[in-house]
Amino acid sequence: MTMTIADRNANSSYDIVIVGGGMVGISLALLLNREASRDASLATSTQKPWKILLVEAQTIINEPQSGVYSSSPYHSSFDARSTALSWSSRTIYESIGIWPELKKHLSAIAQIHVSDRGHMGLTRINAEEADVDALGYVVENQWLGSVLLKQLEQTDVEVLDNAKVETIAPLADGMRLEIVTADNPPQTIHSKLVVIADGAGSATAQKLGIQSQSTAYGQTGIIANISLEKPHHGVAYERFTEQGPMALLPLTDFKGRPRSALVWTQPSDVAESLMAADEQSFLDQLQECFGYRLGRFEQAGERACYPLALTTADEQVRRHLVVMGNAAHSLHPVAGQGFNLSLRDAATLTDTLAATLSGAESQHIGDLGLLQDYQQRQSVDQRNTVLFSDSLPKLFGLSSSIVALGRNSGLLAMDLVPSLRSRFARFGMGMATREAGHG
Repeated sequence: MTMTIADRNANSSYDIVIVGGGMVGISLALLLNREASRDASLATSTQKPWKILLVEAQTIINEPQSGVYSSSPYHSSFDARSTALSWSSRTIYESIGIWPELKKHLSAIAQIHVSDRGHMGLTRINAEEADVDALGYVVENQWLGSVLLKQLEQTDVEVLDNAKVETIAPLADGMRLEIVTADNPPQTIHSKLVVIADGAGSATAQKLGIQSQSTAYGQTGIIANISLEKPHHGVAYERFTEQGPMALLPLTDFKGRPRSALVWTQPSDVAESLMAADEQSFLDQLQECFGYRLGRFEQAGERACYPLALTTADEQVRRHLVVMGNAAHSLHPVAGQGFNLSLRDAATLTDTLAATLSGAESQHIGDLGLLQDYQQRQSVDQRNTVLFSDSLPKLFGLSSSIVALGRNSGLLAMDLVPSLRSRFARFGMGMATREAGHG
């Protein structure tokens, strides 16, 4: 339910305020609403156990190009940006009932093909061998966002867009926030719990003195959609080169033409040259780096680039506060784990808070001990996923012949030993990490 500040004047107290209405923030709101609705259905009162407010700085209604989301009809475009969803993300979205709608416009990953350019080592991981119908899925962000928003509109979660947090301060029983929009003076609201999910370099977290540590990789990620001569058959390619890793992820066809989503890591100076190159020159250099497994690359869509860094917040929980999503950890894109980790964080936080609804926990939803329990439950998952995403580009970026021999021996061993492939597949699907985090 969308509202204005004027609508909220008489409704200034909430149980949970989520700052940030991107994919992580909306997903968390839907998970929390599911638990609140489940508890309310068992209670004699129709009152929702949690009152939830979602605050977003941009317009999230009828703005398909805003970078946030739209509830307007979905129209694919060749240049649509996309996200890789793991198997664990599928199960989470199944739990809130949106998977049947989501799967109408996504591409399943049937196989992951990992290789090291210039060396013999490679491995192939198949969904059939992992006993799943797909190792993961690639979905256009606009479609994912529109499905999330459509579901959100059917809940009692209140949405305040075109708004930003001017100030935030801790109180004995929660947090006080001053929220402003372009046409209104600051309005004060109170919340028992605030979840900050407004992206890397969160301005809201900084207002509370929460800093982040960032380690630059000295590389730039180039993203673009590529039209292919041959069908991709659901294969996701991960190719490591001396300049950096590259990935081609299967997308749905566009007007009958197969295409893949490119993530190409390059030294910053090389990336600058590639961004400035004309389309054919860009395709030629990409072809030389990747090879011809997908035939000739026929078209490169709009290119975008961003500097790569590992960024982690110094704190993720305080009394009445949780930091989540890219505001908590922003990872190298090599393994496509960033959003999936954030979604698992959201699911674990929801599970932890749900104990207060059932009476299993006597704690307040903002109690530090409860929030530390959430962080502890997710610590193994976060640590392993960050380590994995950070180590891969460093390992494959080393040019030492001894290191190259070792990593290629590992790839060959994985290709020959099913148990090794299975462990790798379960990690990539978010199964092993989620199990470890709940052990």
